[in-house]
Amino acid sequence: MSKMKFPIALGCVLLPYWHQIIAVEGFVVSNDKAVLMGAHPTPIAASLRRAFSVPPTRMAEDGNDKSESEADRLRRQAEKLREQIREMETNLGDAPRPRNYDTPPQEPSSKVMQDEPMSLKKKRVLVVGANGRLGSMVCRYLLRNNPQTEVVACVHYVGEDSPTSRGYGRLSYEVGAEDGVGSIGAAWSAEDRTATFQYADYMQDYNLQNLRLVECELLDPVQCTTICEGVDSVIWCATDFNGNQPRAISGLNVAFLFRAIAAPTKGRVEIEGLRNLLGGLKTQQQEARYQKGATAASEVPQPMNVVLISAAGGAFEDFETPFGTFNGLKREGEDILKKEFPSLSHTILQMGRYDDNFVAEDLEVQLEDVSSQSNDDESRQRGRRRINRRDAARAAVEALTNDSLRGKSVEVWTETKGKVIR
Repeated sequence: MSKMKFPIALGCVLLPYWHQIIAVEGFVVSNDKAVLMGAHPTPIAASLRRAFSVPPTRMAEDGNDKSESEADRLRRQAEKLREQIREMETNLGDAPRPRNYDTPPQEPSSKVMQDEPMSLKKKRVLVVGANGRLGSMVCRYLLRNNPQTEVVACVHYVGEDSPTSRGYGRLSYEVGAEDGVGSIGAAWSAEDRTATFQYADYMQDYNLQNLRLVECELLDPVQCTTICEGVDSVIWCATDFNGNQPRAISGLNVAFLFRAIAAPTKGRVEIEGLRNLLGGLKTQQQEARYQKGATAASEVPQPMNVVLISAAGGAFEDFETPFGTFNGLKREGEDILKKEFPSLSHTILQMGRYDDNFVAEDLEVQLEDVSSQSNDDESRQRGRRRINRRDAARAAVEALTNDSLRGKSVEVWTETKGKVIR
């Protein structure tokens, strides 16, 4: 064969015996030093020396200094590499570095993202208690004023012929689903006794295509985790109370009363239900951050994770229940959000007494930091503060993007009227 093909052919023949050939001369590099291995001839190695006149050892082959050993040269190279690594680590600093299985960081936008206003655009907002009076109005305000926001309306579990069901009538009325062309069946017919509504062109500003309805039992943590998937923000409007009295008492609802007596340890919406929902939101957001990667955090200001609707301390007289007082349960729920879930950004809105009959809507909303309130006689005047539910819904939605309210508990009202509560 020719001289050009000989080395390639020889390599193919000798490849299975590389572990024997390498024993001719080699070295092992540890963390601290490079050690030259002695020559240990093997039959194949000896043949190679004779064929190519390879000397058994080469102890001095470092250019200018012939007396320097190969081990010293390798030792210097290893120290040089370690020095380069130390220099690179110093330049990188303590900034987190992506792992090999993390998603690569996104390229930063040329636009200054810090100057962008906080927005609900392309966000998913979960409204808990959406079939209540306040919750249905919150859904309406979100849909009408945020056309690029997905609204998930969470309602109490409604089974077929459920005696505890409050239905969807209030929600469908508020969001405008009943404004379409309607058809109502005969009231005396069990099969045809239904009402249907068809979409009309004048309903396009209602943005009903952005509304999604989910049923959930808040006392079931698994269901709470499921409905929080992909959710950016939560507005909590759910409550066991009508005013300051439990619904089973205020509405003389036998079904609610039976459930409370038959299953007294099932839990309370204000406490266990809130804890389940917040736990589900925290779990889903942690998974979402992991999916995006630790280094891909957005620099755009994000809306509040949770807006908790509560009641002002002087809005109602306290009411004793077997599981605590009305005001005590409200404050306990607020503490759960603040102390047990510090990773969730939040705002707590303590609403004044709702009054939809004698308090006009579209009034200027007043906010007062609860931490700055005094306990003297003038503080009892807070019991006169009132608010229309439509203004309360507007305040709840606007709080999602009001960064000045982050981490605060504020009292909310629009008018002051009525008697002083002592």
